Amino acid sequence: MPIAENFPEGLKPIGKIMNADGQFHFMWGPGKKTNTDGSPAEVFADADVVAAYAARGEEQVPLGVSGTMVAVDWDSCVADGACIEACPVQVFQWYRTEKDIPAKDVVGQTFEGTGSSVKDERKDLTDKADPIREHDCIWCMACVSVCPPQAIKVDQSNLEAHEKAAGTYTKMEAGSENPHAHD
Repeated sequence: MPIAENFPEGLKPIGKIMNADGQFHFMWGPGKKTNTDGSPAEVFADADVVAAYAARGEEQVPLGVSGTMVAVDWDSCVADGACIEACPVQVFQWYRTEKDIPAKDVVGQTFEGTGSSVKDERKDLTDKADPIREHDCIWCMACVSVCPPQAIKVDQSNLEAHEKAAGTYTKMEAGSENPHAHD
């Protein structure tokens, strides 16, 4: 099922995933075991994904959405890798190729951005495409168009939600100086 059109409405930041360059993105939750239509979320319905978690001895839990302007619903992401292959600026990386930890433990972690951005280099189907460099996105929408479960939403207007969550949002008033303008 596609990521919610109104994302991030109804979700709250449950933590940050940091990049060593000082950038970060939020993980939004709560995660989901079922879609809005009552069907199981894709990662809980996909036998190969369920088997990959079992092979690792990891509990499969709802994870939420990683990223804000480039948002990946990790409860729908089945580690296909089409987004990684399609992205011309390498926004995504397989998070487990840098830190081989359970996805439920990535919040609060700092990544160097050295994980693989090659489709076929994921660790296994428990790996997730993480928008570690969402700030580099050029808004081409290639990832959105190729994602089989439609787990990705790219929306520049979600910058406001990111800034509000980060506590850096400044409302623009008529006649006021633009805090987002560059010198």
